[in-house]
Amino acid sequence: MNPQDWKLIVLALIAITSLVLLITKAKINAFISLLLASLMVGLGAVWTLGVPTRDAVGKILLNAAGQTTPYSILGVLKSFGDGLGATLTSTAAVIALGTMLGRLLAESGGAEVLAKRFAAFFGPQRIQWCIMAIALAVGLTTWFAVGLILLLPILLTLTHETKQPFIRLALPLLACLSVMHGVMPPHPGPVVAVEALKANMGLVLFWGFIIGIPTAAVAGPIYARFIIGRVQANPPSLPPRTSAGLGFRPPGFWLTLISILSPVVLMLLATVGELFWAKGHPVREILSFVGHPTLALLLAVLFASWSLGLHCGYNGTQVLKFTENCIGPIGLTLLVIGAGGGFARVLRDSGVAEAIGNLGQQAHLSPLLYGWMVSAFIRVATGSATVAITTASGLLVPVVGLHPELNPHQIALIICAIGCGSLFLSHLNDSGFWIVKDSLGLSVAQTLKTWTVCETIVGLFGMLLSLVAYELMAGRA
Repeated sequence: MNPQDWKLIVLALIAITSLVLLITKAKINAFISLLLASLMVGLGAVWTLGVPTRDAVGKILLNAAGQTTPYSILGVLKSFGDGLGATLTSTAAVIALGTMLGRLLAESGGAEVLAKRFAAFFGPQRIQWCIMAIALAVGLTTWFAVGLILLLPILLTLTHETKQPFIRLALPLLACLSVMHGVMPPHPGPVVAVEALKANMGLVLFWGFIIGIPTAAVAGPIYARFIIGRVQANPPSLPPRTSAGLGFRPPGFWLTLISILSPVVLMLLATVGELFWAKGHPVREILSFVGHPTLALLLAVLFASWSLGLHCGYNGTQVLKFTENCIGPIGLTLLVIGAGGGFARVLRDSGVAEAIGNLGQQAHLSPLLYGWMVSAFIRVATGSATVAITTASGLLVPVVGLHPELNPHQIALIICAIGCGSLFLSHLNDSGFWIVKDSLGLSVAQTLKTWTVCETIVGLFGMLLSLVAYELMAGRA
């Protein structure tokens, strides 16, 4: 650690504090607040620290003479724009298609069909475990935002059907989807970590379940029992269903289940292709193409347009309106998500992520604790789980190399701990925070008391379970 690293960390803390105050106290639009926080970090790094320019992957650029080029004020704006664009490139289409699928599920009555069948199977006393089972199945290969959008109609229907507190059902759903996103391949962060640390994919999946399910149970159903009396949150209203005339009929249970799980199955096929065929093999290429999140959701929406639309008695014009009208309300959410990505890019390009990594390395912790701490710090600073886990795993490569005694189980558990750290303390610079807030109709304060605390529990409890297993696996072949 050098004095500049400490100054960068302090600068990031000031910017994050200002971001919180701008939104919660000054009531400034979240997009504008994120842009102002980005400028605060970037211009502070340019004017007071003279940090160097970095390339698209975060490495310091050198000119032809081998010298660094200073980061400029125009470079700050470019970083914000690049981060915004990159974030929306990977999320906008997925979120939009997932929203369309969720709207078709709600309009067809499919959410009500699923909710009644699952509620009857599990019973009203075990409805939280019903929510967890659905979230685990959908979240295994589905991005967090997509899973939430897909399952939101079911969550709202179950809430209205069972008359249980909204938070009691919402938190188990959020906890399961979040854990699956942070620790389970084929989500992007864990996949990058597996590749960087040369881990065994099967062991990461195995320990991901062993660590993830108890963690989700503590952060979801158990924490929900504590918080429901302290946070009064009403569920958003179910969207009014458009009348399809006398010929309307709700879809059957299995047809509805196939419609909502079809993108999950397609994305799972891509994972199967990666496990059983080498790169460049035609079968793997085809499965990767079909299982790409954007194409998988596109195919699912096209199928649902029939199964949850035309098949139920709606006409083509009505189905078109469903898929168009649901996009307007998520416009601001997409803008805030993009701004969160821009803020994260400025933090990276200004050297904050590297400074945090240096701080963790200097602490002389075990590889697991070091990886968790770096991932958690980067997560809090940048708001991105994927940035946190990918950056932390990259910084951990030389550290793991210094510990030849680590066995495959321990390396897999390190990845689980890094994944849990990447979920720690979601707050106002995290796009997931705003997706949860807007989807569930919560205020900022309610989201901090529910979602932020839930994620903090995931980060801490998941790390503790990983550490216990890591010590138990020491010395194993």
